[in-house]
Amino acid sequence: MAASASASSKCINVFWHDGMMSHDTGKGVFDTGMDPGFLDVLEKHPENLDRVRNMLSILRRGPISPYISWHSGRPALSSELLSFHAPEYIDELIEADKAGGKMVCSGTFLKPGSWDAALLAAGTTLSAMKHILDRHGKIAYALVRPPGHHAQPTQADGYCFLNNAGLAVQLALDSGCAKVVVIDIDVHYGNGTAEGFYQSNKVLTISLHMNHGSWGPSHPQNGSIDELGEGEGFGYNLNIPLPNGTGNKGYVYAMTKLITPAIQKFVPDMIVLVAGQDSSAFDPNGRQCLTMDGYREIGRIIHNLADRHSSGRLLIVQEGGYQVTYSAYCLHATLEGVLDLPLPLLPDPVACYPEDEAFSLKVIESVKRYQNDVIPYLKGT
Repeated sequence: MAASASASSKCINVFWHDGMMSHDTGKGVFDTGMDPGFLDVLEKHPENLDRVRNMLSILRRGPISPYISWHSGRPALSSELLSFHAPEYIDELIEADKAGGKMVCSGTFLKPGSWDAALLAAGTTLSAMKHILDRHGKIAYALVRPPGHHAQPTQADGYCFLNNAGLAVQLALDSGCAKVVVIDIDVHYGNGTAEGFYQSNKVLTISLHMNHGSWGPSHPQNGSIDELGEGEGFGYNLNIPLPNGTGNKGYVYAMTKLITPAIQKFVPDMIVLVAGQDSSAFDPNGRQCLTMDGYREIGRIIHNLADRHSSGRLLIVQEGGYQVTYSAYCLHATLEGVLDLPLPLLPDPVACYPEDEAFSLKVIESVKRYQNDVIPYLKGT
């Protein structure tokens, strides 16, 4: 895939490979793959081709297209996977692929073509990070599927097989970055990334998510505020579980009151934004109320943090977002913010969604008080 020239000095380098479309998650009752026999219409699994096809098309033909430079991804090598994942787990996935696939955990199906797509997602994300590390560009976006932030070092979870962002973070550390911050705005807790760096003080993992708790053996973590890391990593895993219905004002308040001060104290060399649009008001997998305006403002805050702390270096990794149309619009708005464009390029087709921010703001204040009391480097912020 040839890279196109950007019509602006501002540019986002988008990494993609068509082979990631070979992951067919099938149909059934939501994400179960089950056909009960009494429904005429079975819906596609939430993590399906259509969601990403719309993301691709809005970047190619939407008003943001002059700011996009396209790059081809590639499959990850087995040796690269071992920087984050245990060899026994990788062997398990390879054997499952050879056997024709299996359901590796609830809602997560490895089918023919899925393993190749997962290798491409991991390798494409690594290529995007290397593009930044080699100083070919400051902002790179890995448009990848299957998603990855729930994949833990030893197990799959939540539609994820390989932790794309975690592999990229480890590459940055191995390439000389002293500190990396991960900001995860997917509606679900980025438990896999947190697990991989839970004992490290070199990676600050921050997750904004709805307060969903554990959902079974594949996702034992609760995403609660007291899951702070262990050993040297104590205080370097910050969870911000937001009440259902949190929207633009609540998310921006959390970014301003919790995330910005923590990053100012941490002083990262690299910022990784784990971006999921399932925090939107209309996503079937979430219960939050972000709209395009909220995503745009989050992108702008991330832009300012990168400019201030990482010399503008920013890797964006795609995760969830399951409302086929609105996810693409919210992605567009996020990238508009990351580019710090003065005016919106796209109007919101939904325009607004009612938000009662009072409870969210109280929860965020209580999280701030807890962090300031418990985490040494945040005391007094």
